[in-house]
This record gives sequence, C-alpha cells and structure tokens, in this order.
Amino acid sequence: MDDTFKSLVSGLLKTSVTDQSFESMTTRENQIKQLLRHRKCPKEGWDESTIELLVNRLSLMDSNNFVHNYGLGEREARFASQLVSRRHYRLGHGIGRSGDICELQPKAIGSSLLNVLTNSLVLDVIQSVGVPNTRSCFVVPMATGMSLTLCLLTLRHVRPNARFVIWSRIDQKSCFKCILTAGFIPVIIDTQMNDNKSLDTDFKTIEAKVKELGNEKIVCILSTTSCFAPRNADDLSSISKLCLQESIPHIVNNAYGIQSSKCMHLLETSSRVGRIDAFIQSTDKNFMVPVGGSIIAGFDTDFLNQISSTYAGRGASTPSLDVLMTLLHLGINGYKALLNERKENYNYLKEQMKTIANEFNVNVIDNKSNQISIAMTLNMFDNSSIDTTELGSMLFKRSISGARVVAIDDKRKTIGKYEFKNWGSHTDSYSDSYITAAAAIETHVKKDVSDVYNIYTTQAFFVQITTDALSKSLAPGDAIEFIPSILGMPDLPVWMHYKQLNSSHAAYLYGSPALNDDQDIDIEVIAINQYNYETSKDVMKFRVIQRESM
Repeated sequence: MDDTFKSLVSGLLKTSVTDQSFESMTTRENQIKQLLRHRKCPKEGWDESTIELLVNRLSLMDSNNFVHNYGLGEREARFASQLVSRRHYRLGHGIGRSGDICELQPKAIGSSLLNVLTNSLVLDVIQSVGVPNTRSCFVVPMATGMSLTLCLLTLRHVRPNARFVIWSRIDQKSCFKCILTAGFIPVIIDTQMNDNKSLDTDFKTIEAKVKELGNEKIVCILSTTSCFAPRNADDLSSISKLCLQESIPHIVNNAYGIQSSKCMHLLETSSRVGRIDAFIQSTDKNFMVPVGGSIIAGFDTDFLNQISSTYAGRGASTPSLDVLMTLLHLGINGYKALLNERKENYNYLKEQMKTIANEFNVNVIDNKSNQISIAMTLNMFDNSSIDTTELGSMLFKRSISGARVVAIDDKRKTIGKYEFKNWGSHTDSYSDSYITAAAAIETHVKKDVSDVYNIYTTQAFFVQITTDALSKSLAPGDAIEFIPSILGMPDLPVWMHYKQLNSSHAAYLYGSPALNDDQDIDIEVIAINQYNYETSKDVMKFRVIQRESM
C-alpha cells in the first residue's frame, strides 16, 4: 500500500483504528505481488474481494478506462450497454493482436497482462497435476475442435506437401470435423475390441498406414486420451515412438484429460520416450467455466509459438478471465482436492453401476486406461420391442443428463463424404448396446448418484433406514424410534409401509407403488433417542417411475 495514502488516512483517523485495516489491505496487496512475481497458481484460493481487486486493476490499465482518453480508432473497446460492460469488468479489447493471439496489445496492457497471467497459471497447473515436462501453453478463445483445426493449419505451413491425417477413430463429431475443416484427408483407423470388450488402439494398422503412405505425405497422427467408454485412451507411448522414429508430428486430443491422472501420466511418459507436438484440452470440461475456450500445450516452445501466430485476428478475453478467476478462487490445493474427489466419485459410480448390472444380469465394461467414463451393457433389451435409445430420453426426462445410450443397430452416420457404421461406439463392429456415465470433475457427484431412490410402479422395493444418515452423536446402546412420513404431512403414502428392526438402530420402508402413481415424494424420517429424547431429521427422496414405460 502507498505510504502517502497511509499517512493521509492516519492524519484523519487515530492510528490505533487504522492499523488493522492497513494490515488487511497490505495482505491483499501482497497476494497480488506474489502472483506477479512467481506467476504460479497460489496454494490456497483467494477470496472474491481480492480476485476482484486484481481484475479491476487490470481493467483500469486498458486505454478505454483511462481517466482522459479519446479513442479515434474503429475498435476502442466501446460498450453500448453498461450491463455488458460490468459483466466483462470493462475489459473490451480482447487478447493478442492481428498477427498473434499471445502478442502484447499496446492499448490494452491490462488485458495483455491478464493473458500472460492466465497462461502462466494454467502451465503451472498442468505441470503440477501430472505433466511436469510441459514447456508452454496458452488459452485459445475457441473450443477444442477448432483449436485442433488451428494446430492442423499450422502444420500445413510446416509440411506443405502432406495431405493425410492418420486418425484413431473416436466417435465425437468435432474430433473428425477438425480434419475436414483444415482441408486434409482423414485416414480412419478403427479401434479393436479386446477380451474384456473395451476398445484399444489398432497400432499395427497405424504402423502399416505410415509405411504405405510415406511419412512426407502424412500431416500428423491425431490420437486421443479422454473419451467415452468403452474406448480406452490411445496407446500414446507406441504412437509417440513411431512419430519420433518416422519424423511425423503427433497431436493429442486431451479434451477432458487434465482431470484424469491416468491421461496426464500417459502424456508425460510418452513425451519422454517419443514425440508429442501439442496436446489440446477444454477449459469448461477441466476448470468448470462456460464453454468457449481451450488450452493448447506442448513440449516445444517454438512450435507453440507457431500455433499462436497462426491465429487470425484478436481473440476474446472472456475464456482467459474465467480461467484466471477460477484458478485464483480454487488455488492449486483446492483444484487437487477436486481431482481427488473425482477419483472417489469414479470408484463410487462404478460400484453403483455394478450393483445395477448384477440386478439385470448385464456387465460393466472394464476400461483400464479410461478412468472417467464407465459403460454398462444393455443386453436386457436384446429381445425386447423397446428402442434401446429411449432409455436415454427417459433419464433426461427425469433430470438425469449426460448419460449416453449407444444402440448397436448398424445405423450409418455420414460426416462430410465419410460414412461410419454404428456411430457412437467408436468402431464398426461392437458387440453390445450400452449406456455410459461419467464421473467428471464436479463438487456433488456422489450426492447426485445417491440422493434419489428410483422405484418402479408394480415392482416391490425395500429401502433401509439407519442412524448413520440421521445422527453421528448416537451411542451404541441408545434405543431409537423412527417416525417416517411424507414431508409436511402426518402419514406415508398408502402403498408405502414401515417396519423397525429388532436392533432399534435400523428400520426399513417397503411396498409397491400402484400402476398410476408417477411422482416425486420426499419422505421425512425423524429419529428420537429414547434415552435423552434428542431428535434428528433426514429427508429421503423417492422417484416413482411408470413400469410400463421402461
């Protein structure tokens, strides 16, 4: 804090009153100074006031926010709406210049500093969570697919005679369309099913294609880490070694891989034994910010500079600002805690899906190198007239989003002039229809999985009530009485019954909903300790689903 400011304030107020306030302000100032000095993500997250203090200072450094400024150019960060101005903290110049997305902009020193800080913090995070060998990265105001296109267009200048992109199949449109948009010819390598029905890289076919085409005609090999199950991450190690041996660029689609220690480990180890030119990841998938940004990272600073200089025009600063504020809010310890929680959620979700699979005599597919997405076969519909894909619609109708149903029905999907059989399954010839669910980075995944009991009409159900969910202060010898009822009402539904077990520390609800019942019910359970008459409450959520519609 400025000493003159302190002196002036002390002249107006007693020093005993002002000292504590000065210390608080100095603490915030020091946090900002440490950030500028070290350019690393802070260990502990900042409070919102400190984050806004930094952002407002950056904003005031842009020319449109100078006290006296008269903009005579066609682009001067003007705002017609004050609502829009406040939404962007009056940062209107964007990042970069017409020739380079990472270049300093003289009229926007604050926005340029924002860009540098964000890129530095993201690099620190990538190095800290599994790829310490990374040398450079930058945030691009485009989603992953277009950023892959940008990398391919950069290679057009590096390898002007090359036309082919060898692509290990992954059934997400943007991953394929990025090749077509860049004007190259995709060489599609189908995945191959292993003994446990997960899908692996067909490396032998990739190797054969390299020999057939010749390395000078190949733009790059485009591989993938994070993906929908039952596809595994590609064999990055073998592909990287091949690319190094044959002098072929290697681009990796790591869309939501930062949150997976497995994906990051594959990148790090492969970069040490072979060649990876760049790996691209989404900002929204990995850092929980709005869609619209991605991160291009790599192990060769010169090549990353070539990519950034290929970007045409300025770019929006919004993705960079979102990522900067999020990382300052979380801190590196907070982000790592979310990654650890995601691992726990993955294991929990997998166990819950195995429980369902056992009930319906189907299988959860074992994906050893895919530790985000989980697939469960849907063989129960094989001899049914029900359209398997309707299951996805039913789940979405019941506010369960993100689950993905893939029916193996030989349907064709055309992208450009290329036709794919069984689109969605990552291969022409997968054996079973299946549903996928992902334990991506989030804060309440376990709660989302467990807080609703789905019960079907005309089907008997049994749900146990225990003191574990009601109170942690109960002694083993205390006798408990449970009183369940519809929340806000004195009774249970007519089809729901209650029985207390002899242990007096557990009870259960059971019954069978009537055919026409289709509703959400909150059941409040009051537990009364018969020893000291202390009470605790918990609410159990039930969703009744029409059996005939399943």
